[in-house]
Amino acid sequence: MKGVYLTVVLAPLIGSIIAGLFGRKIGKTGAHGVTIAGVALSFLMSLVAFKHIVIDGAPTFNESVYTWLISDGIRLEIGFLIDRLTALMMVVVTFVSLMVHIYTIGYMKDDPGYQRFFSYISLFTFSMLMLVMANNFLQLFFGWEAVGLVSYLLIGFWYQRESAIYANLKAFLVNRVGDFGFLLGIAAILMYFNSLDYADVFAAAPLLSDVTIQVFPGVEWSLLTVICILLFIGAMGKSAQMPLHVWLPDSMEGPTPISALIHAATMVTAGIFMVARMSPLYELSETALSVVLVIGALTAFLMGLLGIVQNDIKRMVAYSTLSQLGYMTVALGVSAYSAAIFHLMTHAFFKALMFLAAGSVIIAMHHDQDIRNMGGLKKYMPITYWTFLIGALALIGFPGTAGFFSKDAIIEAVHASDLPGSGFAYLAVLLGVFVTALYTFRAFFLVFHGKERMDEHTRTHLRESPLVVTVPLILLAIPSVLVGMVAIGPLLFGEFFADSIYVAAAHDVLARIGEDFTGALGFLFHGMLGMPVLLALAGVATAWYIYLQRPELAGLIKARFELLYRILDRKYGFDDFNEAFFAAGSRGLGRLFWRTGDETVIDGVAVNGTAKGIGWIAARIRQAQTGLLYHYAFAMIIGLLILISFYVLL
Repeated sequence: MKGVYLTVVLAPLIGSIIAGLFGRKIGKTGAHGVTIAGVALSFLMSLVAFKHIVIDGAPTFNESVYTWLISDGIRLEIGFLIDRLTALMMVVVTFVSLMVHIYTIGYMKDDPGYQRFFSYISLFTFSMLMLVMANNFLQLFFGWEAVGLVSYLLIGFWYQRESAIYANLKAFLVNRVGDFGFLLGIAAILMYFNSLDYADVFAAAPLLSDVTIQVFPGVEWSLLTVICILLFIGAMGKSAQMPLHVWLPDSMEGPTPISALIHAATMVTAGIFMVARMSPLYELSETALSVVLVIGALTAFLMGLLGIVQNDIKRMVAYSTLSQLGYMTVALGVSAYSAAIFHLMTHAFFKALMFLAAGSVIIAMHHDQDIRNMGGLKKYMPITYWTFLIGALALIGFPGTAGFFSKDAIIEAVHASDLPGSGFAYLAVLLGVFVTALYTFRAFFLVFHGKERMDEHTRTHLRESPLVVTVPLILLAIPSVLVGMVAIGPLLFGEFFADSIYVAAAHDVLARIGEDFTGALGFLFHGMLGMPVLLALAGVATAWYIYLQRPELAGLIKARFELLYRILDRKYGFDDFNEAFFAAGSRGLGRLFWRTGDETVIDGVAVNGTAKGIGWIAARIRQAQTGLLYHYAFAMIIGLLILISFYVLL
């Protein structure tokens, strides 16, 4: 099977190299043909791996494929760990990526950077696969940084736009903050475990559970708590958790296909996957779990509130992603790792669907993304309408959809937890259900229903997107409805992740919930009567009443709660603070170094000071050059006397 696993990662890489280096020669058709073929082959091989590991019950594959360096007994290798968690991630990543690749043919057809874009997204897929298939921290870090690099290139794909360059630089810098913590965590693992291999580290972790270190003089910290928090700081950057979330909404400056790829199944889920993979470490530190729980709860609720005031359709979906990542993080914090991965999977399908459906709307609107300029699109774009509606229903957790099963499981897991902070987290995720339904259906009603608010030229050219766009929407809509009901039993209450995820008995909230689990239909009927569904329906009803029945209410509410609106519109001031403190502070520090270092020390003392000193010496020496013969004779006599005296005294 090693050949199958190598094919999974190398096929997208080869396609990316061909499209990137020979794009002009092979043309647009060749570029999308070779990259789609590579990703399609990767998807097929992922299905083969899934069948081999999950269906056939083959043992976990954990082997090195290339040894880079051996130093002091530490092996730096490229290797694959293929268990059920990895097999599931491989299928999700390659399927969503394949849909995005096909969709891109229609969305980017007139873009001059067509071949370059296909090269980038295929390279992105390769990077994510290297991350999820890694069996050691070195390869994990390689994939971690590779997805960050390619996302930088894709967010700034339209580099002629100043806003795109600002956005990709912002994403790059914010992720460097998270990656600094992540790298420190890996360094601590190498220092104390003397290995970067997952199996070695997980096996030795219980032996070091009582080891303490002094992060600050006189204060003892648990070693594993420090390592877990440092690793989670990396996850906060990649998975956009507060306060390292600020880059993600601005990443909408990239083309819509990459928004779907980054925000659905790949880069932003890397942090969630990483924490789940590191469950043997996190289970040994309740402090780290509580940190994860509280950060996730804050992100789930507060980022959802920001979605209510967004008028850009892509930014609305982006803030939705932030909120849903918060739900996944909350699940990690209460040790419901399986529920986090379950929601990661369902979210990958319905969020990719929503992004691509939003892109279909943007195409029809001639790239106008403001929902205030839309309305009544249902009759012009029926396929986009129904697929967007399916994605929206899955997002709010409507009964029967994939999102219902995964989100309701997270809420139930938090409710069953007794970890410090779980009460606050439960309130946050519960209120977040209402908020999610409100902003999602606000956008849905403003875009597809009500009065047509676009200009006449746009209205006369409105039509459904071509098949190359709508077929991926339909294919993504199917799992957005069905995958939750099919997967909830084995993923949450079965033995699916038994070989991948470790949960201490005292933390096993899913086992407590599973005692009453009678099957998907039983879970559905029980959940239909629960508070989350009632709150979701209340959010939909509120959006319907305000934005369709009484549209003037929106303006009145905004005026009545102007302060709250300004706070939300300013995104809680995170961007303002970063701009005033970090950006302006860095520029001020740069100016200080320039004035004191460059102007005063280097230019003033070293360069100009040397020149002035030489000039002064030359001026003094110049006075000795009088042109009078007796002055020169006198100087020669004095010099001769000094020379004779030197030899006599010596």
